[in-house]
This record gives sequence, C-alpha cells and structure tokens, in this order.
Amino acid sequence: MQADYVIVGAGSAGCALAYRLAEAGKDVLVVEHGGSDIGPFIQMPAALSYPMNMKRYDWGYSSEPEPHLNGRRLACPRGKVVGGSSSINGMVYVRGHARDFDTWQSMGASGWSYSDVLPYFKRMETWHHSGHGGDAAWRGNKGPLHVTRGPRKNPLFKAFVEAGKQAGYPTTDDYNGQQQEGFGPMEQTVFGGRRWSAANAYLRPALRHKNCKLLRGFVERVVIEEGRAVGIEVRRNGHQEVIRANREVILAASSINTPKLLMLSGIGPAAHLAEHGIDIVADRAGVGQNLQDHLELYLQYASLKPITLYRYWNLPSKAAIGAQWLLSRTGLGASNQFESAAFIRSSAGVEYPDIQYHFLPMAVRYDGKAAAEGHGFQAHMGPMRSKSRGAVTLASADPSEAPKILFNYMSDPQDWSDFRKGIRLTREIFSQDAFAPYVKHEIQPGAAIQSDDELDEFIRDEVESAYHPCGTARMGAANDPFAVVDPECRVIGVDGLRVADSSIFPQITNGNLNAPSIMVGEKAADHILGQGMLSPDQSEPWINPNWQQAQR
Repeated sequence: MQADYVIVGAGSAGCALAYRLAEAGKDVLVVEHGGSDIGPFIQMPAALSYPMNMKRYDWGYSSEPEPHLNGRRLACPRGKVVGGSSSINGMVYVRGHARDFDTWQSMGASGWSYSDVLPYFKRMETWHHSGHGGDAAWRGNKGPLHVTRGPRKNPLFKAFVEAGKQAGYPTTDDYNGQQQEGFGPMEQTVFGGRRWSAANAYLRPALRHKNCKLLRGFVERVVIEEGRAVGIEVRRNGHQEVIRANREVILAASSINTPKLLMLSGIGPAAHLAEHGIDIVADRAGVGQNLQDHLELYLQYASLKPITLYRYWNLPSKAAIGAQWLLSRTGLGASNQFESAAFIRSSAGVEYPDIQYHFLPMAVRYDGKAAAEGHGFQAHMGPMRSKSRGAVTLASADPSEAPKILFNYMSDPQDWSDFRKGIRLTREIFSQDAFAPYVKHEIQPGAAIQSDDELDEFIRDEVESAYHPCGTARMGAANDPFAVVDPECRVIGVDGLRVADSSIFPQITNGNLNAPSIMVGEKAADHILGQGMLSPDQSEPWINPNWQQAQR
C-alpha cells in the first residue's frame, strides 16, 4: 500500500485536507481507526449527547486526577469515527476572534494573522442566513461546509438576547462576521436537517475522486528513515503493515493522538522518550506540552412557564421527534438547540471578548441528565483565555495504551477570579426584565452561593470541559525551541512530515474549535500544494471603541 500523501485521521482538518489535495489531482490515502458515521445517533443534530458518550464513537479519554479540582478526572471525548470529533461535537460554529489569529502571528506563526486566515474561512463555508441580517461580505457562499442558524422559535432564545441588551451589552447579528462581541443568534454546522460534519462536507466528496481512498486501521507510529518520514505503521485485522508515503505523511489525529504519535515515532522531549526506551529522532521539547482547553459552568434556572424542552424529555416525545426527523429531516430533531449565544468582555481593559455563552432552553447536562427541577433553562458560561497549561505524555511505549492527559485546569489564580466574575455577570443578565416572566429561581449554583469561597467550591465541584483541547504541537518560528511545526505546518527537524489539526494552535481561540480546525486543514493544503496562498483580506474587525474604559 502506498500513496503520495498519507493523512492520519479523518477528523475536521484531515477531511478538509483530503478534499483539497484530491481536488488538485494528488494521490491521497486517509487512515482512520474509527468506523462509519452513518446512523441517526450521529446524523440527527438533537441527538448530540449520545455519540460523545458511546464507546463505539469516542476514544474514551479522561484526564489524570486534576490537582486544582479536588482530584476529579474530567472526560476528554475525541471522535473515533469517520469525521472525527466533528461527528460527535455540539455542531456549534465559531470562527474565533480576529485578535486570536493576530496573536498567533505575534507568537511566531507568521502568515496566520486574521487577514491571512479570513480568506480560508470564506473559502470553506456556504453560509445560509435566510434573511436574518448578518455580514454577507465577511462570509463564504461556495464552500463545502454549510453553516446555518436554528429557527429560534422558543421565546427564551429572544429573551436571552433581550436581557443582554437590557444589561447594556451590544447585540451582534453575526459573531462570525465583523463583530464578535455581543448577544445574538448562534450558528451550527447543520444542513438539510442533518449534522454537516467534516465527513459529509469534505470526505464524501473527496472519495468520489478515484485518487482518494479511505482505509480503516490503527496507526502505531510514523516510519522515519534518515530523518525523513517515509510512511506509517498500521495495525489492520490483527496484522501490522507499513504504508509508504511517496511525498509526505500528515498527522491530523487530534491534539491528543497527534502528540502521542509524534512521541511514539521518536519526536518529542528527549528525556521523556528515553524514559520509555524510544529512540530519539528529533528532540522537540514542545511535543505534548502547551495543552489548553476551555472550561465551562452550567448556570441553571427553573422556569415559571412549561415552555422548555423538558416537555419532550420522555420516551413518547423523543420517539415522535425521532420519527419526524427520520421521515422528513425536520422538527426539533433538526437543530442542536443552541440557537442564541453571546461573547462579552469581563472587564474594562480587556480588548476583545473573553467570556462565551451558549444558551439552551433546558436544564440538562452533556451526559443527558436533566435537572431534577423539571422545566428550566441554562447558560453555559466559560472564560476564553485561561493561562493554565497542561500536557499530553506517554503512559508507555505501547501504542495501544492511552496517553496521560493532564490539563492542569485552574492552576492559574486568574482562572478563579475570571470564573467568579463570569458567574456574577451571568446572574445579572438573568435578573433583567426580559427574564422576569420566566425565571422561577436559580437551580445552580443556587441563590445561597454568594461569597468568593462558596463560588470557588461550586466551581471546583461542577466545572466541566467544553471539549476544546488544543496546542500540543504548537506552531512557531523554526528557531523557537518550543515550537513543533513551522508556519507551513512542517515538523521541525524531520522532512516529509506535517501536522494539520488543533495541535498546532499556539493559543486557544475564542469559542468552539471545529471551525478553526477545519481552517487549518484548508490552509495546510495550500502550503502542501505549494501553489501560493489566498491573498490576504484586510477587512477590519470591530473592536469596542470604549474597551479601555468600559466593560460593556
């Protein structure tokens, strides 16, 4: 088995990469350990809590006991299925803030400023705004990835935006356009009533080219000869085989599995590899380091009116919603139910938003456990730019063993004040007149929890990952000892090897990571093809003119 380009991982970036390379006539082989994504649990948007809790579709990773969270182990789901995590995620579409990418550039990722990446965000999407305003000039209309908005029929979606306005925050018609800051509609990767994963958007069209193939197998390491990646070792049907890459091997296996594969292949911190008896090919201190994530809390309120999704939280209703979706791809099953959102700044002197909200017209957890109160609603609130950093390390040199994942959540004192501030700002939003007809009482944390110490205890017990791990093979200048890849995604110190997934993010972006991960696959393809990059787009993003003086 051989191909010019061997891509490891059929996830968000890997699928985009396969599509662009195949479209350019290159000979491409994508290797994925997970199986098919066909079936209602994945394809039906409202069923999103199922696939990420199913062993069949998820690698099933969890963190080591987190020292600042009472030793809790937090779930770290990663998609083990065609489409990768885009097949098990919440389908929320957020590009990130313009300043995120300008920060990447300032950290040594030259050519990845906002003006450089905006053309790739436009190229990848077809944006359906259906007459609801928004910034058409900032959006794409010919890309494989369809981006839509939910119907926002439930009055609570409007109440959330109205409450933000009453509290003095701006509104935004399109947080993926010129202005991220403010309250407005949330966008989703849903099209024609089904999950529009990277598999549906990119991989299926790519596989229609005879020069692109998908192979199921468990990749154990990259084969490196005389400093050059020449292929991969794959376990298939109980046998190990080598697949040769005539041009390049590209790792797109996630911010957890990519650093693991690099280390198993002899690329990583020398002392750590030596501990496991792995021969060193390239001593790169940054492999597995710089692990970042978003944490969030669910602030839940009991509802005075029986208008929440709780009325469908019974078997007959779920069956009816499922049947309607199966027959017509319409109804409640056709949305992820995250239809209103907000990005705000936590204080004066913060230049661009550092808190994100997802609003949901039900009080429920990601694992599908509904609040005991019955009718309720919630805001998922989380700070965007924690300074805490963790690491992915090897548990052993055995490829079948899961890596050790320690996020080191909440290890920076600023995290605690950011979360406390976030809780208090959220309470203020829910105390506005727009919510007066709906708020019965606060379920969680509960009105009695007020002091810093009480809030800290609540945070320690209840904070959850938003499932946005990234940064473990960070991009930077070729002479940066902690960079793993250069700004063309090439692994420093090894020829013929690149990384294209969220591992390369120097710093986590604002919001959910699916969109920037796909953008990385799109842009990496142009670096690989070497035919020049899309020309920069100098459109100026909106920054609150009073950011130095005012919080809103």
